[in-house]
Amino acid sequence: MKGIIGKKLGMTQVFKEDGTLVPVTVVESQGMKIVQIKTEGKEGYNSIQIGFGEIKDKNVNKPKKGHFSKAQVENKRMLKEFRIDNPEEFEIGQEIKVDLFEEGEIVDVEGTSKGKGFQGAIKRHNHSRGPETHGSKYHRAVGSLGASAHPARVFKNKKLPGHMGHEKVTVKNLEIVKVDLEKNLLLIKGAVPGPKKGTVIIRKK
Repeated sequence: MKGIIGKKLGMTQVFKEDGTLVPVTVVESQGMKIVQIKTEGKEGYNSIQIGFGEIKDKNVNKPKKGHFSKAQVENKRMLKEFRIDNPEEFEIGQEIKVDLFEEGEIVDVEGTSKGKGFQGAIKRHNHSRGPETHGSKYHRAVGSLGASAHPARVFKNKKLPGHMGHEKVTVKNLEIVKVDLEKNLLLIKGAVPGPKKGTVIIRKK
């Protein structure tokens, strides 16, 4: 499997050769380096550990500083592992670029969705509202919570108000429309999870 970590820059649109207008998300992937290589003989599985994102030296703790120093790689904000079959083809400190992918490939994009804060049942779960007239005082509330005497409790998984968004979301089978090697950009068809400048993980199995 191959994959990269990138930063979502926003959305735009491009024309294909046949004149079709395609909405795309622009993802930038710069400064992504291999920090550690794990092998089946030592760790029990084959993978590469990738470092991504800039971070100030004062915000890195001592264990991580030692980890980056051993790999002779500058401090990174995020570490992520990708399982591989051929660890011998990689080396510590090697930079991973967007040329890992080609135009037309189908990928899965994982990100953290936008946080919406505390929301009611209508926005969070798409419930219908109650009557607005004829003396009704029950407009946007949850509705019936269950029986009275028996079982005398609210069942688990009842759709109630609460925290909405800011959770891991994976959008599958998106097409890579364009690969810009010069600027390290990927143009991916459609929308991907998260806000602008959010971190996304692009995988191809």
